[in-house]
Amino acid sequence: MKIAMIASEVSPFAKTGGLADVLGTLSVVVGRLGHEVCVITPAYRSVLQGNFPVRETAFKLSVAIAGRRQEATVLEASLGKRTPAYLIRADHYFDREFLYGPPAGDYPDNAERFSFFCHAALELLRQWPVEIVHCHDWQAALAIILLKAQPARYAEIAAPKTVFTIHNLGFQGIFRQADWPLLNLDTAFFTPAYLEFFGNINFLKGALLFADKITTVSPSYAREIMSAEQGFGLEGVVRQRAADLVGILNGVDYHQWNPWMDPYLAHHYGETSLTRKGACKEELRRKLGLPDKSDTPIIGMISRLTPQKGFDLVQSIFDVLMQRDVQIVLLGSGAPQYEEFFRSATSRYPDRVAVRIGFDEPLAHRIEAGADLFLMPSLYEPCGLNQMFSLKYGTIPIVRAVGGLKDTVQPYDGVAETGTGFVFKPYNPQALLDVIDQSLTVFRDKRAWTALQRRAMAMDFSWDRSAKRYVDLYRQLVN
Repeated sequence: MKIAMIASEVSPFAKTGGLADVLGTLSVVVGRLGHEVCVITPAYRSVLQGNFPVRETAFKLSVAIAGRRQEATVLEASLGKRTPAYLIRADHYFDREFLYGPPAGDYPDNAERFSFFCHAALELLRQWPVEIVHCHDWQAALAIILLKAQPARYAEIAAPKTVFTIHNLGFQGIFRQADWPLLNLDTAFFTPAYLEFFGNINFLKGALLFADKITTVSPSYAREIMSAEQGFGLEGVVRQRAADLVGILNGVDYHQWNPWMDPYLAHHYGETSLTRKGACKEELRRKLGLPDKSDTPIIGMISRLTPQKGFDLVQSIFDVLMQRDVQIVLLGSGAPQYEEFFRSATSRYPDRVAVRIGFDEPLAHRIEAGADLFLMPSLYEPCGLNQMFSLKYGTIPIVRAVGGLKDTVQPYDGVAETGTGFVFKPYNPQALLDVIDQSLTVFRDKRAWTALQRRAMAMDFSWDRSAKRYVDLYRQLVN
């Protein structure tokens, strides 16, 4: 099959979160299964100023947006050996410091930027017709809407089947009605039956209504987004499309995330050589300036600092947690109030807390290897990747039983000697503190802890399994 994947970020070219990791790996694995796959994404500043091997193609794209003609060129790079990535270059839209906007808020012209991107992606597909167009999140949603709402306009693309993946329903691409001319759609589609959403435009809603199939990134999240609690106002639309909704768990690229071969680690280890994990712990402490307390567990966190990730709970229990014998290591960035909280925590607890604001790929790998526990107390979590990385590294996850966290971490049972992590359900500070205390108790039982680590490291969430499920879905549509 010929498949085009359209997304606003793809690793390694640009990344703000897990979406980029998924696209960078899923596309390659589907290609390895014998299919022709291309990826279409913007050429951001990270591409223009980076060291990526990209070449200019002969493609010149021209798109009319609200009566103005906008031009773009197309760069080409490779993902793996056989998957081309086409990067749409329009510097006035994409040559910016941030992908979607600074920490204070989104760029005010995001509706125009990603309308242009979707139009340009479809213009490119006139040159490379496919059987499946697979779009990811709201930034790529308009491509599906245009294909279905204007089939005659895109006749050269030969009516491909469409798949839309929701990576996070909390981000929907909601814009004011005044932006409607940017979409190049008839006003008949600005109604509650289509893209209108409480007087605004909702890109993601349109894709939910027009896509042939819809996927989310875990089975539990597929069920959760049908509820008012996690539907973000679209639960009715999701329920309307329930027969076409599938939850497919994201996978892990074990070529990148594997303590046996991780290039960022000075010491490699596996299930039968866990003592070397202790050397990774010592190295992490040295790098972050924490005193060496070999019997003190390190709790790691790598995350966007947002309410979704449960940081209000972490703030609530932090001073009480610091009464325990633990050290905290955090890597991330996000809401200013959380950044400031953790900066101040390093001043108040200099021997107990190390924080790095921003993102640092080598440090992320070293935290996964050097920490004993990994904390993800999310309010909601469509899939999550770090808990799966942590399992492979023998770094035991502490998670809330939601979304992909629930699907990937089995609750610890000391009597039955089962489970791969520590799980809590009620979203409140005491429940989080209780489950952390449980984990610290087990940590002190070295026999039970080692057995738990080995069970965790034996889990397999490779992309091969997930990619085959996507291919099965594509085949259902094509056949």
